[in-house]
Amino acid sequence: TTGASSISDSSTTLESMEDNPDGGCHIYRNGYYTNGISIVEGILEVNIIQMTSIQMTESQAENALVDFVVACQGSLPTDVCTVVSDPTCQVSKSMVCDPIVVTDECLLTVRRAFEEPGTYCINITLGDDTSQALASALISVNGGEPR
Repeated sequence: TTGASSISDSSTTLESMEDNPDGGCHIYRNGYYTNGISIVEGILEVNIIQMTSIQMTESQAENALVDFVVACQGSLPTDVCTVVSDPTCQVSKSMVCDPIVVTDECLLTVRRAFEEPGTYCINITLGDDTSQALASALISVNGGEPR
């Protein structure tokens, strides 16, 4: 065991190191330490409150467009990611992430395209620098009409 002492900000710090049989070493420090903690609210909840199909012309019929109206509580998100999966939510088919600007109320519309009719699992994640929140839904897209 080795020891060293130093005086810092009128408090005494004692540091010791000890070799261990497993090849590592532990450092023990005794003394007074200070640190600041910032508490952030984060995004608390996300809900998909409406799904609406977008009417398209016949030339656009290859992709069904659906608008998802999403509401959240807590801090305002800075990005949104949408993962489209199979109906069991196990096999991901596509993922799209976009930056967003939400100014005063957390209510936004997310538009996504579906290449063919079928049932899909949708995961919409809202995030900011400190948190993420997720909402999931099953959607049936049949010729451009969600159910």
